[in-house]
Amino acid sequence: MDRVTKVEDKKTEKETNLPEEWKRVRLGEVLSFKNGKSPQIIDSGTYPIYGSNGLIGFTNDYFLDGVFLLVGRVGASGETHLVSGKLWASDNCLIGECKSDVIPVFMYYLLKYFDLKKFITQTAQPLITQSFISNFQILLPPLPEQRKIAKILETVDNAIEKTDKIIEKYRRIKHGLMQELLTKGIEENGQIRNEKTHKFKDSPLGRIPEEWEVVELGEVANVKRGASPRPIDNPIYFSEKGRGWIRILDITSSSKYLRRTTQYLSSIGEQKSVKVEPDELIMSICATIGKPIIVKIPACIHDGFVAFKNLSSQIDLEYLFYYLIFKEKDIREMGQIGTQGNINSSLVSSFKLLKPPLFEQQRIALVLSQVDKVIESEQRYKEKLERIKQGLMEDLLTGKVRVTSLIT
Repeated sequence: MDRVTKVEDKKTEKETNLPEEWKRVRLGEVLSFKNGKSPQIIDSGTYPIYGSNGLIGFTNDYFLDGVFLLVGRVGASGETHLVSGKLWASDNCLIGECKSDVIPVFMYYLLKYFDLKKFITQTAQPLITQSFISNFQILLPPLPEQRKIAKILETVDNAIEKTDKIIEKYRRIKHGLMQELLTKGIEENGQIRNEKTHKFKDSPLGRIPEEWEVVELGEVANVKRGASPRPIDNPIYFSEKGRGWIRILDITSSSKYLRRTTQYLSSIGEQKSVKVEPDELIMSICATIGKPIIVKIPACIHDGFVAFKNLSSQIDLEYLFYYLIFKEKDIREMGQIGTQGNINSSLVSSFKLLKPPLFEQQRIALVLSQVDKVIESEQRYKEKLERIKQGLMEDLLTGKVRVTSLIT
């Protein structure tokens, strides 16, 4: 028996009050495990191949037919997937087949709750062994409770999946609108322009509405690069409150607005960085290149960002945000080859911007903002559902809350 299993045994020995009718078992008593096999991946194959990360390809053969739990053995060790039908499982997976006294969907949620990734063996190649997984102890309710618990959790998962589809739908809508609005514009009647009904002209960026201009970013804003206090690990530059210290993680975990940071600068740190104020636009220029965000708190940026200072009164802040989002790929491709991609403030200043009349910029930004509000609302709802699911798993899969009254 390995070290982790011994730790689990000591922990479960202290549990003296099992929920009524529940029993403590080892996974090997309710699941039979075997290793997967190395597959031959074929582009036009018929049967899906699953690895430790999920679906990895297709083949024209299968060796599994039924309902199985796959646990990542190496690679994404501890990842758990529920699969069914005729399929192939690669040799980086452990295949668990349920015996008669367990429900596969219930076991899937139970293993996800335990998060087997916490128990991987830290070797040159982290792994989970068949011996460990077979000896892992769980609390098992009777079959009727397993079914009801699985049904409750599936209901929440279905709601999360539907919400994901709504979010994806509106992201596609937004992408299409950006393509139209940021190249053709929207006229006073709310219609997207086209060359059959409106006048267009040639420009360095292609055919554009006659009323539009092409300008460089440096003409409409002072492109100011950030700065970092050195050495960056010196604690005198940081504090528990104050101006936010914006890092790449802060902007990649946010969407349109930056409302919080994970670190703050001291007054000494502020003096060695570049300040940005609420309602200023910044953009990443190193590693993650071309990610813009509108700052909503007093903060500072390091040299992996530029700030668009003294923005022209003829440029709408949110229009510029959406235009940079739309052109993110083009901006990223300006990156200089090195240990990690980066661009400098001069390159950013020379980047060309389509400049409609101000009132049209505002109309464009308003339409895209309305779609963003729907996406953000759905994302908040999804996060709420995920919190509900986590709470239900904690209560139902440990027997803290019983579902016996719901079973008829």
